[in-house]
Amino acid sequence: MAFALVDCESFYASCERIFRPDLKNIPIVVLSNNDGCVIARSTEAKKMGIGMGVPWFKVRESFLKQNGQVFSSNFTFYGDISSRVMNILEGFVPRIEIYSIDEAFLDLDTLKQNYKLYDFGCHIRSLVRQWTGIPVRIGIAPNKTLSKIAINEIKRRNIPTSVIHLSNKKQIEIALSHTPVREVWGVGRRLNDHLNKAGINTALDLAKVNPQNIRKRFSVVLERTVRELRGERCLNIEDDISSKKQIVVSRSFGERVSNLNTLKPIVSNFAVRAAEKLRSEKQKCSQVSVFVRTSPFNINKPQHSDLKSIELFTPTNDTRDILIAAKRGLLPIFRSGYDYAKAGIILNKFTNEQIKQHSLFKDPNEPKQNTRFMKYLDQMNAYETQIYYASQNTKKWSPMKQNMTSPKYTTNWYELPKVN
Repeated sequence: MAFALVDCESFYASCERIFRPDLKNIPIVVLSNNDGCVIARSTEAKKMGIGMGVPWFKVRESFLKQNGQVFSSNFTFYGDISSRVMNILEGFVPRIEIYSIDEAFLDLDTLKQNYKLYDFGCHIRSLVRQWTGIPVRIGIAPNKTLSKIAINEIKRRNIPTSVIHLSNKKQIEIALSHTPVREVWGVGRRLNDHLNKAGINTALDLAKVNPQNIRKRFSVVLERTVRELRGERCLNIEDDISSKKQIVVSRSFGERVSNLNTLKPIVSNFAVRAAEKLRSEKQKCSQVSVFVRTSPFNINKPQHSDLKSIELFTPTNDTRDILIAAKRGLLPIFRSGYDYAKAGIILNKFTNEQIKQHSLFKDPNEPKQNTRFMKYLDQMNAYETQIYYASQNTKKWSPMKQNMTSPKYTTNWYELPKVN
């Protein structure tokens, strides 16, 4: 029995290198929305001491002096590359759990007994690199928690193949002894402090504690972690990921917005994106909320924040209905004379899209509910928005600062790489 954890190396930075071979071995950082903080670093940038989440203005000068390259976040591009990687992985085994944009668990139990798992991991890594350009690390172990430990071992030992198989007790104990307890999957900062006070400093220390005592003193969740560190299997592949209970689409603005005519199309963009996410979850919603707020850090300016929720008579996932509700929610909460720094749309009260609720009374604002029409629009806008709603912001201007975004190489016809 074994799991494999496939972890893309410095994923955002690796994406930026796919069509830029000149960036090989060059330090790279990727910035958050509005180019505020560092959210991704290449190995070279990490060696320079660039911390995760550090404000860009603090490291900008020194980083650029050392010939570092900086990019604004390009989530459309990153998401597409992630989908390509996951599609490849799904071709290797029947069961896979996509854990995050750059991580996936593979259930290897279906492979034949005595199958050479290390060689299989090397094969996976080679194909992913060849077909997408993304380097991955692959940790193979008896369960999920130990496969996370295996990934840490690859980093610690700098294994050239970036593949490791923890197959026996001795290998596992060595890996656990070199893993600080704070790096164990599911151990946060507070829990780490409590464990350290109890004399538990490494993953091996934690594995040696009686699981029942851990359950009494901490939680059943940590007990499962201890059992997995001991080699038991408590966590399986999650085939059916539960649907979301809420969808939020919001952005902080790099440029303050004080005009309603400027804010309305921005909120409409958020509403359209929220509706697309709702349909991808195969859900309908009965509540649409709009919120606006000024910056709490700008103490010299008047402050205002508000939220308005619109209850829908019938659940819907039609973008037009959500746009109407968004407009009704924005108008009463907007105040002139304020410099808004953020706005957003929140969808709540979900029901399955297969369930249709009828009414005995004719509602004058009855939802449009044209499922086929929405499906066709989603297909046409799948990679790049081609069809807009009249209330949207169709101009290239955005209130966010993203001055260093790379092209959408794989999702926009006009930004495809050109070969001279």
